[in-house]
Amino acid sequence: MATKYIFVTGGVTSSLGKGIISASLAKLLQARGFSVTIQKFDPYINIDPGTLNPYEHGECYVTEDGAETDLDLGHYERFLNVPTSQANNVTTGRIYYNVIMQEREGAYLGKTVQVVPHITDEIKRRMLLLGQSGEYDIVITEIGGCVGDIESLPFIEAVRQLRWELGVNETCVIHLTLVPYLKAAGELKTKPTQHSVRDLSEAGVQPDILVCRSEYPIPADLRKKIALFCNVKQNSVIESIDAETIYDVPLLMRKEKLDERVISKLKLAQKGEPELETWKEFLGRLKNPTSEVKIGLVGKYVELPDAYKSIVESFIHAGAANECKVNLKWFQSETLNDENVAASLGGLDGILVAPGFGERGFKGKLEAIRFARENKIPFFGICLGMQCATVEFARNVLGLAEANSTEMNPETPHPIIDLMEGQKEITQKGGTMRLGSYACELKKGSKAYSIYGKSKITERHRHRYEFNNDYLQAFEEAGMMATGKNPETGLVEIIELQNHPWFVAAQYHPELKSTVLNPHPLFTKFVKAAMNYTQTK
Repeated sequence: MATKYIFVTGGVTSSLGKGIISASLAKLLQARGFSVTIQKFDPYINIDPGTLNPYEHGECYVTEDGAETDLDLGHYERFLNVPTSQANNVTTGRIYYNVIMQEREGAYLGKTVQVVPHITDEIKRRMLLLGQSGEYDIVITEIGGCVGDIESLPFIEAVRQLRWELGVNETCVIHLTLVPYLKAAGELKTKPTQHSVRDLSEAGVQPDILVCRSEYPIPADLRKKIALFCNVKQNSVIESIDAETIYDVPLLMRKEKLDERVISKLKLAQKGEPELETWKEFLGRLKNPTSEVKIGLVGKYVELPDAYKSIVESFIHAGAANECKVNLKWFQSETLNDENVAASLGGLDGILVAPGFGERGFKGKLEAIRFARENKIPFFGICLGMQCATVEFARNVLGLAEANSTEMNPETPHPIIDLMEGQKEITQKGGTMRLGSYACELKKGSKAYSIYGKSKITERHRHRYEFNNDYLQAFEEAGMMATGKNPETGLVEIIELQNHPWFVAAQYHPELKSTVLNPHPLFTKFVKAAMNYTQTK
């Protein structure tokens, strides 16, 4: 069958959860046997989120093929258990860049380049790209931002044109909006939704389905009112009430029959009820833990948890796999020092030092690692967390007091971490790091090998600096082993400490591959180590 296209827009306010609704709908359709993918169109002018401050935009998610993308792609992968790619995330910056490059090459034969048709044509080309592969029955496109924003107008116009070009039963528009509760009046208000739909309709796009976010159930009379004034069928007004966990949302949307409304609108062949037993089992384990651990996340962006979104979700997956509730405690690495580290981290069952860039908070991360190493507390380091672990070891075990990363001190006499050879001539920041999936070979008999259960793995990366192998012999003689290396370059991918119950750190980002159906083994075993530690304390 020809690929069908679903467009998810939002109104009234940002952060309503378009990504979770898109992922939940995709999960329901996938569970019915359809092949589904999701793409995100972001209206900002950055080429990609790679150069954005995490405080601005949350984490930068990296795909298998090395694209730096929006964090919503993480939700898509975690829900669907299917990898995304460069094609799944497009920004206004990317659209304009492509059009300008074509103009410079003379592709428009001297015509005046305009938003319509040139920009909208490029948007439409990217919207249809994944569907043209023949791989997917359904492509869901999430439009970032809010209807009415200046930045969103070209995307909404492209949707309008595609609706007209593809035909009435080939597309479906879902509009996510807000039905706020006014405490003083004691009632839910539909006017913001009405205004939002009016803005969308004025742009030439009439939504087929409304998903209404609310803190309270939306009664039938209010649904009827919304349907009447927004020109949709009453059974196409879907309630999206605040959920205990994002992983409840597919079941809540199933209860509201969102997938049935979409199937009806797109005239899709029925494939039976969605198969959600595995999902329900995961939720059962998540909500009924038999034990509990406290794990400290030490980072410099902890004021915005979305900066570590994939790590947080990986702990949820790992906790459910162990039937254990993981209580994450957040620690700003800038505030940690040798005087307060014991009081701050003393009650924890495990310590994770998070990835990041730059010198701010670096010393606090070193103190957290020293405390975990000396007190035999399970430790897990990711990317910069691994680099910090080697610097701490060099200073406090090998006696190299001035050991450092050249990122922090280019003049250090002991560059334990140094800029990768291939990075030394690079001056541009965007899209130039070592990005995407690379192979790693694990040493048999190591903790890493026992965790993965195999010797050859692939993991996703995002870094410029690496461990300096000139120091590897000294490290291994002192008990810090390199148990995973890139087979082509010898780059150290995993280190672990002997004579410690669980001290493992990785140069790559394991959190980017953890999903509901496949929790990442490093997180699963780290949580298990924290559980064991709690029992032996």
